[in-house]
Amino acid sequence: MDPFFAPSPLASHDLEKAEHIKKAFQKMARYCAYQERCELEIRQKLKEVSLGEEEIKWVLERLQEESFLNETRFAKAFASGKFRLKKWGIRKITHELRKKNISSHDIHLGLKEIDTATYQNTLLKLAQDKWDSLVKESQLPLKQQKVKRYLLQKGYEPDLIQSLIRQYFNERA
Repeated sequence: MDPFFAPSPLASHDLEKAEHIKKAFQKMARYCAYQERCELEIRQKLKEVSLGEEEIKWVLERLQEESFLNETRFAKAFASGKFRLKKWGIRKITHELRKKNISSHDIHLGLKEIDTATYQNTLLKLAQDKWDSLVKESQLPLKQQKVKRYLLQKGYEPDLIQSLIRQYFNERA
């Protein structure tokens, strides 16, 4: 028996509505197979195809049961990808994951994907590159402030930035 027509929210719908929900599920399965997605993204897509809350919940459960949707896996992929490709810091990654309604536990697991030594080296490299780009800036405190603002905007922690600036950029002009 087709699982789409087994007892579920689909059972109370007519055949046409059940077919619409089945197609929505298949579309979301392909969407999730292409790249990791979070529940919020899937929910938004399903609302676009005019599914009700009961149907959305049913599709989400099926996606999770069939391992198309996994928030822990999403958090890990998101954290490592944003760090590796966009050089985001932990604070920015955490903020963006919270905006996607990812649990604190999953955020923590996602952030564990980022190697501490690589994180430190990336922070230093970003700071050096920004420092070197400020060739027209001759005042040391102003140059330090611009580097600090840049790194804060990238999502790095203020205490790490301050320590880095004290250690590497105190006497360079």
